[in-house]
Amino acid sequence: MAAAPAGGVRLLHPRPWLRNLGRRARPLSILAASSPIQHSEELTTTSAPPKPPNKDKNSPSYYPKRGQTLELVCESLAFKGKGLCKVADTGFVVMCDRALPGEKFIGRVTRKKDNYAEVRAKEEQVHELIVHVGKFSDKESEYDGIMKPIVPCDIQFHYRNKMEFSFGTKKWVPAELLGQECDETNGYALGLHAPGFYDKVLNIDNCLLQSDPANKVLAAIQDSWRDPELGLSPYDVHSHRGFLKHLMLRTGRNIETGQPELMVSVMNNVNTSVGNTSVGEEEYTLFGKSTIMESLRGLKFQISANSFFQTNTHQAEILYKLIEDCACLKGDGSEIVLDLFCGTGTIGLTLAKRVRHVYGFEIVDQAVSDARRNANLNGISNATFVQGDLNKIGENFGEYFPKPDLVITDPNRPGMHIKLIKFLLKLKAARIIYVSCNPATCARDLDYLCHGLPEQNITGCYKLKSIQPVDMFPHTPHIECVCLLELC
Repeated sequence: MAAAPAGGVRLLHPRPWLRNLGRRARPLSILAASSPIQHSEELTTTSAPPKPPNKDKNSPSYYPKRGQTLELVCESLAFKGKGLCKVADTGFVVMCDRALPGEKFIGRVTRKKDNYAEVRAKEEQVHELIVHVGKFSDKESEYDGIMKPIVPCDIQFHYRNKMEFSFGTKKWVPAELLGQECDETNGYALGLHAPGFYDKVLNIDNCLLQSDPANKVLAAIQDSWRDPELGLSPYDVHSHRGFLKHLMLRTGRNIETGQPELMVSVMNNVNTSVGNTSVGEEEYTLFGKSTIMESLRGLKFQISANSFFQTNTHQAEILYKLIEDCACLKGDGSEIVLDLFCGTGTIGLTLAKRVRHVYGFEIVDQAVSDARRNANLNGISNATFVQGDLNKIGENFGEYFPKPDLVITDPNRPGMHIKLIKFLLKLKAARIIYVSCNPATCARDLDYLCHGLPEQNITGCYKLKSIQPVDMFPHTPHIECVCLLELC
């Protein structure tokens, strides 16, 4: 894609100096894919390239053509600093030179590649962050053995077991539909927030990421919730009035039959302050079951409406197998595992039967309760789960458990607090498995664990042995990584 001529279309960069620079510099180069995802020829895969999900995506308005001018929003940076951008109206992903996250601009398609691979772009993004943020040299011969090829997801659509939709009083309408008339009720929406807007919602009738049964429930609700006789008004984020805030659809599996199971329940979440959060300080089940069942790595898990569980169950099986392989457990039941940011205990519980004991720590009290319940459900007695804030650990934190042979840490996107990193460097467990959903903060933490932080007199004591990127969420820029570190 190239910058549109200055006389015809202007760049929408928020910084005027960058707009002027764009007029003098060479054209922007954007790489547009001919389909939402294609597996690279460099990757070995048995899955066929995905078919377009419906007829609308075969339309010219979805697949950009060479020379077509588009309005773009840059969401993040990918390989070699290219901007990972989305077409404003359709969400189609393109790559663009010199675009920065958060910028909006006009560009023109200059070239297309039929075999452009989203998974390859994700892998290269991890590579760039590990080298430039983590300060690991890719010039050394051993680096090729450390950086593993990304594991692609062979299910491109309908892979999510949970989707959260929002009710809204302001429907966000794509540009091509702006001329259509709508009354007050039709101005309401149930769907996903428009990019950059907390108060505007794109109405969704069929979601290509969730299961077919979940889409049937979504359709039934879309057909009925606007009925004036029901008196169900959507929540207004400005006036803080209204009844309906969120629709969460969660798909599980009947443990006995293996068939899909859908949670249909009405939850009343109570908060002491106004806001648009879907999780309440108090939770009441008004209708339906309060939990749903799912199986993972041979274990059964009972999941409540607001509990965290890996949203791609199929790929989670692969992710957890990779974690087990990295753990290199002896299998004689002699080892101690420290499971940090354990959530509902899924990782620790899958390892419990091969170790002496698992100690899990998690800040969310409900998640800790779920972890304990799931341990009992699977007859696991050698797992202890404790509620606590790992960002506020004290000097005596290590007194709560014996010295572990293996530490598993699975922090959220901000990564680990420096207090926790200092603790791990002092603890000196033989192995650390770092599971990350944010390769940028992961690279930073790996740098501290391996190279230290001289300005704070922190000395690193670990060696990075492997990094395994995993594509958990096709059609998004998100990447999961499993990293193995060994004590020097």
